[in-house]
Amino acid sequence: MSISETTKIAIPEPREISTVPRFSDRVFRVVVSLGGISSLVILAAIAFFLGIRGFDVLSNTGIKFITQYEWYSAINTDGTAGEQASTFGIGAMLIGTIITALIAVAIGVPIAVASALFLNFYAPTAVRGFLVSVIDLMAAFPSILFGLWGFNVLMPGGEYWAKLLHKYLSFVPLFDVSAPVFSRSPFIAGVVLAIMTIPIITSVSREVFSQTPLDRIQAAYALGATKWSMIRAVVLPFGSSGIVGGAMLGLGRAMGETVAVFTVLNIVFQANFQILLGAGGNVASLIILKFGEASGEEINALMAAGLILFLLTLLVNTVADLIVNRSGRKGR
Repeated sequence: MSISETTKIAIPEPREISTVPRFSDRVFRVVVSLGGISSLVILAAIAFFLGIRGFDVLSNTGIKFITQYEWYSAINTDGTAGEQASTFGIGAMLIGTIITALIAVAIGVPIAVASALFLNFYAPTAVRGFLVSVIDLMAAFPSILFGLWGFNVLMPGGEYWAKLLHKYLSFVPLFDVSAPVFSRSPFIAGVVLAIMTIPIITSVSREVFSQTPLDRIQAAYALGATKWSMIRAVVLPFGSSGIVGGAMLGLGRAMGETVAVFTVLNIVFQANFQILLGAGGNVASLIILKFGEASGEEINALMAAGLILFLLTLLVNTVADLIVNRSGRKGR
């Protein structure tokens, strides 16, 4: 008997190709769709609730609610009427929100980009996974921990650096102060927010850098480029939109932060453009400061302030998502 007769190969039956999704695929699609729709419904419900509660204040105040620098309730805490009419405006707090968020981004983006480059191109394989886990874990820390750390650890050292900046850069209006009060300043709050935004920006930047086409990297090495030259010529130009998207995601996180800012910043209702002066605030800290003793009318005004902050944060995060998606399409 020949070998060919004894070793017959069983040919499997041709598999029928069907475009009809399986039951498990249909279940997964339904679950994912419900999750996405639920998120949109929740966001819409929040915006609708804030809009309903703050509609009267917004309609009566108009654009002055955003541009006005005064916050006064005609109803006292004991329920009696005040001498003046109620005046609600979040202009000062809106300026403080933008300033502290910009400080956070200015400090956090360079550190986050350097961290992402180190993790992708320099970190040893043995410790890379551990470092990535630590950075991702930082994003899950409660904000009160960052606030307490900033109040007890960062503030004493930060006051020294604030005085140093004022001493040598006081000719710049941002670093000048009208009074020698350096503690609990927007600069300190911005540093705390920067530490809170670094994990988000690092994760987005690291993901975008990892999508850099391998052929471009190898071509740079083939032309004699060093690793740093390759990063400057290939990785950073390719990932620039991802860096911008990550920075705007961090900006959205910093603009909506409440407890950490409330812990380290001296809340004063005034427009403060001097980042080293211990006075300022943001919209979220205004809400948490006033909500406990607010009357019905003032609560509606706080709801309107929350709506403005909600829409502003949603706008920033939407733009950031569009930028990151554009970077992903460019990588493909």
